[in-house]
Amino acid sequence: MSEKAKLLLVDDEPGVRESVQAYLEDSGEFKVQLASNANEAWESIQRETPDLVISDIMMPQVDGYQFLKKLREDDRFKALPVVFLTARGMTSDRIQGYKAGCDAYVSKPFDPEELEAVVRNVLKRRQETVAASGEAAQLAEIVQDIKAIKEQLGQSSHLVPTPSPIKIELTPREQSVLDLVAEGLMNKEIAGRLDTSVRNVEKYVSRLFSKTGTNSRTELVRFALKHGLTT
Repeated sequence: MSEKAKLLLVDDEPGVRESVQAYLEDSGEFKVQLASNANEAWESIQRETPDLVISDIMMPQVDGYQFLKKLREDDRFKALPVVFLTARGMTSDRIQGYKAGCDAYVSKPFDPEELEAVVRNVLKRRQETVAASGEAAQLAEIVQDIKAIKEQLGQSSHLVPTPSPIKIELTPREQSVLDLVAEGLMNKEIAGRLDTSVRNVEKYVSRLFSKTGTNSRTELVRFALKHGLTT
């Protein structure tokens, strides 16, 4: 991680708070804020949303399950990763925690190295999920753009003569990549289809941008369809 991940540790035991904070911050990868109870944690989250919450379950007034329920009922924090840290280690307690929506469960007494590994893993999974969601949204937008472009070109072809294909020399691999971009595929999917690396696909897409004078996949597809470089 280039920037330190922001963690919020919620525990009513001062010794646990201080020792866990010191261990995690010593790694140089995390900045740990502290809260002694769920109400204090809720106020902290309103001020600044952390990247992950580590929460005890057995706390006075509002326990960890109730705190997690409150988070999951708020649209702002539905996807906020939560790791339960508790002395309750029975299977039924773990099941209740997972049903409530926690991402991981570490029982006291615990090895700080294990907690650090769990935190890293949960953060990595969440980052991958966010990236995949963003890519899916981008893909859907590109597919819609390509569909609109094809419809526009189809309508205009009835009104004006079809322009002659433009003379641009493409290698067989560049042509294959262009055809798949026009289908609405993203680099990872194209790499799988052509049995090559994502890095190579990025290189070919960059070359296509350069050869066609375009700056985005939508512009590239519009140009290619208009000038007969792909169907």
